[in-house]
Amino acid sequence: MKIHQTLIMIICLLVGSQATCLAQATVKPDVKITEKGLGKIAGNVVDSISANPVEYVTVALFKMPDLIKPVNGAMSDDKGKFTLSELVTGSYAIKISSMGYQEKWITAPKVDDNTVALKNVKLSSSARLLNEVSVTGQASLIEEKVDRLVYNAEKDLTAKGGDATEILRNVPLLSVDLDGNVSLRGSQNIRVLINNKPSTILAASIADALKQIPADQIKSVEVITSPSAKYDAEGSGGIINIITKKNNIEGMSLTIDSGIGNRASTLGLSGSYRKRKFGINLNGSGRAIYNKAIYDFTQHTILTDITTNQYSNAKHLGGFGNYALGLDYDLKKNESLSAGVRFGTRGFSRKQDMSVSQQVGNAAPTLSGRDIDSKDFANSVDVNLDYIKIIRPQTELSISTLYSRADLTNNSDASLFSASRQLQGTQKNDNKSNNQEATIQADYTTPINKFQLLEFGAKGIFRSVKSNYSYSFSQAVTSPENLDITGGNLEYGQNVGAAYLSYMLTTRSKWTVKAGARYELTAIDASTRKTGKINIPTYQNLVPSIAISKAAGPFTFKGGYNRRIQRPGIQQLNPNINIVNPQNLMTGNLQLRPELTDNYELSSSGPVGKFYINAAVFTRQTARAISQVRIPIDSIEGATLTTYQNIGKQHDYGANLYVSWQILPVWSVNGSIDAYYSILNGVSAGRDGANIAVTNHGWYANKRFMTQISLPNNWKVQANGMFNGKALQLQGRMGGYMLYSFGFRKDFKGNKGSLGITGDNIFSKSIKVSGDFSSPLFVQTTRNQLINRGVRLTFSYKIGKIGTDVKRKTKGIKNTDVKEGEGN
Repeated sequence: MKIHQTLIMIICLLVGSQATCLAQATVKPDVKITEKGLGKIAGNVVDSISANPVEYVTVALFKMPDLIKPVNGAMSDDKGKFTLSELVTGSYAIKISSMGYQEKWITAPKVDDNTVALKNVKLSSSARLLNEVSVTGQASLIEEKVDRLVYNAEKDLTAKGGDATEILRNVPLLSVDLDGNVSLRGSQNIRVLINNKPSTILAASIADALKQIPADQIKSVEVITSPSAKYDAEGSGGIINIITKKNNIEGMSLTIDSGIGNRASTLGLSGSYRKRKFGINLNGSGRAIYNKAIYDFTQHTILTDITTNQYSNAKHLGGFGNYALGLDYDLKKNESLSAGVRFGTRGFSRKQDMSVSQQVGNAAPTLSGRDIDSKDFANSVDVNLDYIKIIRPQTELSISTLYSRADLTNNSDASLFSASRQLQGTQKNDNKSNNQEATIQADYTTPINKFQLLEFGAKGIFRSVKSNYSYSFSQAVTSPENLDITGGNLEYGQNVGAAYLSYMLTTRSKWTVKAGARYELTAIDASTRKTGKINIPTYQNLVPSIAISKAAGPFTFKGGYNRRIQRPGIQQLNPNINIVNPQNLMTGNLQLRPELTDNYELSSSGPVGKFYINAAVFTRQTARAISQVRIPIDSIEGATLTTYQNIGKQHDYGANLYVSWQILPVWSVNGSIDAYYSILNGVSAGRDGANIAVTNHGWYANKRFMTQISLPNNWKVQANGMFNGKALQLQGRMGGYMLYSFGFRKDFKGNKGSLGITGDNIFSKSIKVSGDFSSPLFVQTTRNQLINRGVRLTFSYKIGKIGTDVKRKTKGIKNTDVKEGEGN
């Protein structure tokens, strides 16, 4: 396509009709059939790695020995098949090309009055456009693409029978604490998607939502460190996309997955059916957990000289369910609809038996007790309808819609006792909330020529959050000093409008440049019964991004820059005060502003002998960083209030190293280390009541190790371990911990099913995590001990007839724009 035609195409697509644009800008191929014969060449094109059909490939036919001008041409269909007919007798060469693949030449057998069959012509992916490297000897576990790392979770034996948090703990670049809070390169400012789509249940609490997703349903996890302009501008740390298993096959299949253990049990059923134009996927799973934990809490309030010591025994009981129905239908050859409904449910309770000792100066301590019953219930539903039309090869129009709603209940009841276990009073906190959003998105992708690709689109997100909370105290128990605990509500509406433009250029020397910009406008309408309307100004952001990569032999070098914004989530805004622990209260902050982050990254990856190495360095510069802070608020009880603030600036400097080693064809080892140095600048309350400047800095590191061996008779064994370092906060650090597991699995004949056993931390009874925090007004220490030694027995079996794999195009909405809470 010439330059003037390219400009016509872009202008037409922006302001004119699609048909007119194609008519004016499409270049007619230089193909001329001078003679007609009876010969024919028929074939099909497949991907050299996956063996899936490569659809809409350009096939050009040249009469030998002249290889300058084609004499005939064709395009493959959606199954990779093509036919060249009416050929005269002679010798021919064929050129096959497609965006994302290396060009291929074939010398065809001599053609006369017959049909020459070319079966399974293999195309290799092009480093110019995809810039993709499959790990040598480990392609089944780790893949690296131009903007993301892909972890193929279905090959992880030790996570079978667990939940999504156990999968994510094994993914390079990620870390997951004992509460299920996920960090990417040390940052919890991330967005988690399920099959490229958000969910309101994730907006409420990522940690709780991940417990609802069984590991057996997860196919892969994508870690997107350099999101392009096509993605929402939010999620300053990056994006995590969890891909669940879908069967795009002809025929019908049914799979049963189950697991039983001393800490959790699972049961799942999934099925699929596909016949020609219609397909359906259905899966459901349930998971029950039963565990114990021990909590220690020590705090000294400096001005009042009050020392508080708490010790708790807790029992955790939970039931989680996740159910999904997916439908798709081919309207025409290049046009399809897909729809889905996902329902999630969570019921989690924690019963604590707490003993409290408080001492003023050197006086005798006062002893008391507290029995706490906390309940966390949630139901969520996501409904999507997506349309996609392939106008011509690599030119696609998609329209996606999504409606999502979550209803949540967070209640706590406490009974207070004297040292002799005499009931002194009761207190209660009820919080019911719902979170709903509607999204519509349109995207258009078109190649300008063989080396250039243009993407643009628009999106609207319409959110509504409501929270109602109340408190009740017996006469013997009063509310904490300096806090208005009389109940209230929050109504919070947020509308986001966005538009983006992205351009990708590749060169013959294997350089790839992808640049773009995204504009977002955010309008907020918030109010409470106590304060009335809250004035939160409308704000707008223009966020650029650029990624550059170079393929040099088997190695890939990448560099990137992007700007991201991070809006506070409902958990960080909700003014409800959690009074479960009267000495450590927790609440949100309605005055939070979004944070703005600039990300810079350099990386290199490639095979070295039997090793595959990925190394990266990065830096993040964040303004108005949102972080947890602790503020003394009660001179009588010595209590602190944990909330969220825009602390100021945060600077992160880090490096990642991932290495895999194929020792033998049946034995692989891989490991990674992530190290970061963070500098946090903010303010904290001083002794005179005025705020003082506070700086905290230090190193933070994560380490992982995994090995897998394939044994005779379809036996496999896997072991892995991980160590999370101490995470930095403005006022201190949250402690590190270590996890490890061993797993064995026996695959049945024909891959019909498997039987396995996994042990978690079998040589240690529990995991201990400590936290140390301080300011001029207090010193606080926490010790959490989770009884985590466990054994799981897993079983799965598949029945049904599996036919030809069908490669399908699907689109979905990706809302990546809300910051989650930390440790609530």
